[in-house]
Amino acid sequence: MKKIDLNTTREFTEGAMKRFFLVEDSPNFKIINFNLAAGATFPVHSHDLDGELSILVIEGEGNFLGEGDEEIPAKTGEMLISQIREPHGVRATTDMRIIVTIAPPI
Repeated sequence: MKKIDLNTTREFTEGAMKRFFLVEDSPNFKIINFNLAAGATFPVHSHDLDGELSILVIEGEGNFLGEGDEEIPAKTGEMLISQIREPHGVRATTDMRIIVTIAPPI
């Protein structure tokens, strides 16, 4: 077992997204903590491989982004789950912290 204190990664860069740290990287999945300052965007993108991902909002509010102009409201405690091939991104309206899990890892 392994315990990780995500409170130690609560740091923001004004107007930007900060890939703060790799929480876990194993043969089965990868977990990454991203912190987005209010107004920052994690650009919509996709990956040309099979797998799934989740994006969990652990703090703040914004929108999950998808293909075209798709926007889904997102707030603390909400999670997006999608195929990794499906376009995905995040826009923060307040300072926002997300945990992205990718399986299998890329």
